[in-house]
This record gives sequence, structure tokens and C-alpha cells, in this order.
Amino acid sequence: METATNVVFVHGAWADASSWSKVIPILQDKGFNVTAAQIPLTSLDDDIEVTRNVLAAQTGPTVLVGHSYGGVVISGAANGAENVNALVYIAAFGLDEGESIESLAKQGPAPAGAAQVRPDEHGFLWIDRNGFPEAFAGDVDPVEARVMAVSQRPLSIKSFVAKSGPPAWKQLPSWYLVSTNDQMIPPPAEEFMAERMGATVQSVPASHASMVSHPDKVAEIVALAAKKNGTK
Repeated sequence: METATNVVFVHGAWADASSWSKVIPILQDKGFNVTAAQIPLTSLDDDIEVTRNVLAAQTGPTVLVGHSYGGVVISGAANGAENVNALVYIAAFGLDEGESIESLAKQGPAPAGAAQVRPDEHGFLWIDRNGFPEAFAGDVDPVEARVMAVSQRPLSIKSFVAKSGPPAWKQLPSWYLVSTNDQMIPPPAEEFMAERMGATVQSVPASHASMVSHPDKVAEIVALAAKKNGTK
């Protein structure tokens, strides 16, 4: 029996593994073996370690997928993971070596959603609950967006300022799904990062939370990445 291609999802800031809940069954129905990592968002090193542990548990070829900050995590975690043969970035940060989310954010105008980010006294960043639906999930069902707002998991400031190491996208084929209505990462910045990594680019008229509002498009680009690498 042929081993199914593995897909490992890595969520971003202000979310958790359940953010992939609409994409997972679509890919399972296509025969993929799917795992959604639950990263702590406490530091880039911590998040990469957790992701590498998940990758090590996979048998056979694996497509590694990251959303938002999760893009920084997969760029680091795929280094040395011989079973990873494709990377997929979903409205994600594709940083180069020495860059941080903080440094990249300073290179252009702040997106509208940045005004809703609040630091706490414990070294973590939150999105204001009232502003969350519009900033993060503008095209998600309003009730679902409110649930996402109250269940958000904060990003550590350590993670925000952490410098990326050598990114795996320099060695691995990459795909990028741009959210053209994103208010957390400017769409031009997404396009720049995708072009720089030489990714195969698709776009969707979505908010930052495209995996919730357009799970079919996310599943489509993941399946394409697997097919193009001869793993499915």
C-alpha cells in the first residue's frame, strides 16, 4: 500500500491549530495524512523545536504549511528535515536570514490591523478583541470571528523580534497564497516575499484568515505542492 503524503500545518500568531479545521477534512478526503502542530508562540526557537518534533514523527514525504508567523517557523523547522519536500506559505512571513517580523514591518507603511495590536505586562502581544474581527478575519462569519477573538493565543515579543536563521525556502520548492484583502500583512509585502523566494504564487480575495474563509483555496495550493513534487 502506498504511503499517503503527509501535510503538517503550523498556525500563526493569535490563533491555534484549530484554525486549520476547515482545511483538514478537505485534504483528508483527498487521501492526505494531516497533522496540525500546536506551537506555544513563546519564542521562535521553541516553536521550531515543536514543529521539528512533529516532522520527525511523519513517515514519508511531507508538505509543510505555515500561516502568518508560522511561515517563519516552517522556514527554520524544515532545515535538516529530510522528509520535507515542499513548503507552502499562507499569507505568511517568508523572512530571509537575519530578518525579523519587526524589521520587515519597519520597511513600509503599517497595515491597518497593526493598530489593534496591544502588548501586555508579560511580554506578549494581543489583538484587541473588538478590533479582531475586522483586522484579522474580515471575511469570516461574524459569530465565528468573535469566537476567534476571545480564543486567540498571544505572540511573544521574543518571537516578534527574533531574527530568522537560514531559510529552508532557499533549498526547497515553495508555494505562496497571497490574501489580497489582508489587513495584518500588506498584500504587496506578501507578493514581495513570495517573489523573493521564487515561490509559485496564487492569490485569493481574502482576509488574513484565508484558511477559515477560503479553505478550498488553501487545500488546493497544498495539494498542488504535493502533486508538483511527485508525492501524491
